[in-house]
Amino acid sequence: MANTYSQVHLHFIFAPKFRQALISAAWETSLYKYVTGIVEARQHKMIAINGMNDHVHMLVGFRTTQSIGDFMQDVKADSSQWINTNRFCDSRFEWQAGYGVFSYSKSQVPDVIRYIQTQKEHHRRSTFQEEYRSFLEEFEVVYDERYIFKSPQ
Repeated sequence: MANTYSQVHLHFIFAPKFRQALISAAWETSLYKYVTGIVEARQHKMIAINGMNDHVHMLVGFRTTQSIGDFMQDVKADSSQWINTNRFCDSRFEWQAGYGVFSYSKSQVPDVIRYIQTQKEHHRRSTFQEEYRSFLEEFEVVYDERYIFKSPQ
């Protein structure tokens, strides 16, 4: 788009269905590389990606040519298909419906990168549920607890 300029930094948080600890250390680096390829194929910039066995964080320099919802649908659909094609899990892999997305200014980006890079250390002190609620509260996002963490039926 001619004469369209933006600087949008979005921090995404998403998890496997039912928050199951399905992301194995044996293939998590490959997953992050694959997701980075998805992001970059859509002309966005992966700034940082990391996570735990039960969730992923990514900081993306987001171009305004795609909606956030369409972007996350692409990331989740393509990456779950890749996980299933490679048979990394004993059962069918799916991402949890929904995700968290939070925006940051350029001056905050180094702190967000550091936070994402130190996920393993951070989660020695807090659970994913505690972390996710703290983001929602910090950003003053109104939420319904019933839909935050969907449990198996």
